[in-house]
Amino acid sequence: MLIDQNGNKQGLVTINIALNAAKEVSLDLVQVSPSDADPVVCKLLDYGKHVFEKKKSTSSSKIKVKRNTVKEIKFRPSTDTGDYIIKLKKIKSFILDGDKTKISVRFRGREILNSNLGLDLLNRIRDELVEIAQVDQEPSLEGRQLLMVLSPLKKK
Repeated sequence: MLIDQNGNKQGLVTINIALNAAKEVSLDLVQVSPSDADPVVCKLLDYGKHVFEKKKSTSSSKIKVKRNTVKEIKFRPSTDTGDYIIKLKKIKSFILDGDKTKISVRFRGREILNSNLGLDLLNRIRDELVEIAQVDQEPSLEGRQLLMVLSPLKKK
């Protein structure tokens, strides 16, 4: 069974006639039915164009999903208010963009003895961002770092 470029059925024809018809209109003869079908259905079309359009339609139908990425902001226990405000604005922008944010307070030397300063800092950040963020991981001491993970609030 042969189908021409306009979608009209030409009926049952031999392979040589079908190939000659494809050459006349400078298109490809493509088998569109399984090989065990009776009769075999072939179509005249531009195969390269067909593949391109098929690929284009499948890629445009895919839903673009934003991957959750984890951004990190590092503090020190002695971070001053100016730096604190700048880093807090950056954390807000990360969360409003939909990214998880890992906040770490790094201790050097004997600063680890006053780890409560870092814990107070993380609690202050959590309190200031309570309207837009939720805590995924509570503050925990891992080695010489105090870590907390925030993520955007889930929409209802």
